[in-house]
Amino acid sequence: MKSPKTTMAKRSHTTELGCIACEELSELGTGKEGWLVDNPNLLCALDTHSLALANRSLILTLSWSHSDSDSSRVKIRPDLSPIEAEFISAVEWLVFDDIRAIAVGTSCGYLLIYSLAGELIHKQFIYPGRVLKLRVRGTKRDLIEETSSEEVCVVMPGVIARFYGSEIQSMLQQWYHDSSSRFWDKRPRKQESDDFGNPYGRLSFQLWNVSKSGTCADAAISGMMPPPLMELQSSQRYYCAITVGENAVISAFRLSEDKSRSLVGAIISKVVPAAFSTIASFSKMIWRSEQNSPRKSNIKPQAFARASPLTSLKDYPRKGEKLTLSPSGTLAAITDSLGRILLLDTQALVVVRLWKGYRDASCLFMEMLVNRDTAASSSNYYEPVKSDYCLCLAIHAPRKGIIESVFLKNNPLPGDPLRYLSILYTASK
Repeated sequence: MKSPKTTMAKRSHTTELGCIACEELSELGTGKEGWLVDNPNLLCALDTHSLALANRSLILTLSWSHSDSDSSRVKIRPDLSPIEAEFISAVEWLVFDDIRAIAVGTSCGYLLIYSLAGELIHKQFIYPGRVLKLRVRGTKRDLIEETSSEEVCVVMPGVIARFYGSEIQSMLQQWYHDSSSRFWDKRPRKQESDDFGNPYGRLSFQLWNVSKSGTCADAAISGMMPPPLMELQSSQRYYCAITVGENAVISAFRLSEDKSRSLVGAIISKVVPAAFSTIASFSKMIWRSEQNSPRKSNIKPQAFARASPLTSLKDYPRKGEKLTLSPSGTLAAITDSLGRILLLDTQALVVVRLWKGYRDASCLFMEMLVNRDTAASSSNYYEPVKSDYCLCLAIHAPRKGIIESVFLKNNPLPGDPLRYLSILYTASK
């Protein structure tokens, strides 16, 4: 008979994916105990077979899927402003089908996109301030249709910017196509560029101010939401944004794509369409004249679109620290300064679960195969289906030295969400 200690040890396991040890890691502080977790200036972004590590001035990409380890390591040193003491503040992978790139955010509010070879593809100014986080996730185009697209969100203190993934994908496809053409055609081609030398122009994006509940430490757009009651006939799309910060642990906003339209403006547009059309045409003329201005030195931030506060949770002295969104956007895990983890239903805007004793914790949503043994015993050629997978919240507790897995049942019914949450445990030191 096995002892309880031996039985519990079976629940702790790891699977080796590959080795990323190399001399280049020494520039990021490797060799010291806790260098990957305890360094506040070290940023990490994980892809399926690759890892991106960055400090304030260097980005190192590592891959464990290639046999040649030398070709799978690339160092990128962005051209940062020494006058403004600019540094790398966020890094994330951009994956669109077979196209992969690196997105970088800086402390001066710039978005940089690099190829896997370290070539600068795009540079764009977003808003004055530090880029806190870059988020890439799939979103539904419509509340009814199942088709989805990718969105890229840039989180800054009190500000959220949203880029269309399809536009970034088109730019990357064009860049890779032109790169292949230049490889075979050595003759230089003349292309018009914008202020930063981008041959494909400026990427369009929406910008919202979400600092009405205080400066946010982290934020995310959870998905689309219905319009307000008085704007049910509006053709505008609305999104739900969740923010966490010092003054409000959790805040929620309804984001509109329109930069200036309000409830009064919507009523006026119905009653006096001719006058509204005249005003809109006049504003477009002014906007075009501003775009055609030859001055490139003064970069003006884009106007904010409308952000309406929905609710907020204030619980002094608790402060919201980090936010992790589930793949569907229906759940969010929020860590606070009191060592607690809150599980938020982003559609009902209700905290459905609370865990205590997790200071400095980090969370990650993922899907795990839970019916593996049943499937293997039923047939040797069984392929898992959607019902065999379960949404899982992985919690890394550095002070405990463990990773705990919280399994969340699929498609919870309305009413009592707590009945459909069950905790299973696996620990991995």
